[in-house]
Amino acid sequence: MSDENKPFFVGYLQAPGALRRFLLATCFLFMAAFAALGLTLGVAQDDPGPGAFRFDYGRQTVTGVIELTPYPLVRVTEGNDRIKKGTTLMLSGSGKSSVDARAIPLDGKLAKVSGVVLERGDLNMLQLRGGKNGISGVEGDAPEQEKEPLGRWKLAGEICDGKCLAGAMRPGRGLAHKACANLCLIGGVPPVFVSSQAVDGSEFLLITGPDGVALPVSAYDNVGQFISLEGDVERRGDLLVFSMDPDTLEVLE
Repeated sequence: MSDENKPFFVGYLQAPGALRRFLLATCFLFMAAFAALGLTLGVAQDDPGPGAFRFDYGRQTVTGVIELTPYPLVRVTEGNDRIKKGTTLMLSGSGKSSVDARAIPLDGKLAKVSGVVLERGDLNMLQLRGGKNGISGVEGDAPEQEKEPLGRWKLAGEICDGKCLAGAMRPGRGLAHKACANLCLIGGVPPVFVSSQAVDGSEFLLITGPDGVALPVSAYDNVGQFISLEGDVERRGDLLVFSMDPDTLEVLE
């Protein structure tokens, strides 16, 4: 014989008191479990260090020599209180886009550049404003900029896109991280190699193909993976440039 006092849920009626207490307790436990899971996953991630769009710096405008590596850089010759003379800034457009069309005609020339700084450690990028407000030639002869060869290196680390790494996004891992980085690289954002061991004091190196050509498309398959590479390193101001040898690429993970 059934117990007439046993609580029973009917969808169109108010839940009995005993069942309400059970449902509230179950919901609380689920919320606590998901919160604990989220906290555990967050703590387990590597600390990427500080990196962000530095809107707190305000719009930055400096003058320097445009160089193609083939990715556009500016070697600052007239800085300001925030960006010092001798700083080398990688250049990008808004979103996942390059500034090649605007920078190529100014290669080797003096230019004024203006935009928002992205900064992570000693890695610096400037997201340019649109059109001539972002980059324009200026009068005067461009001073010669030194390039210091540092020899051939074998490095272990990861290829990333320089914009998200510099602070546009928090560095991630896995398929979503790789897909996002590849979209940036396809758009022409400068690629960066994050070395597991510092090279001449820096763990971030702008990476190119052999002899300073664009990163080989074949390397895109290994973006976001832990790999080893050999290649030549040179210093341009405070930025290192790593010209990879594609034949030496080896996946380590």
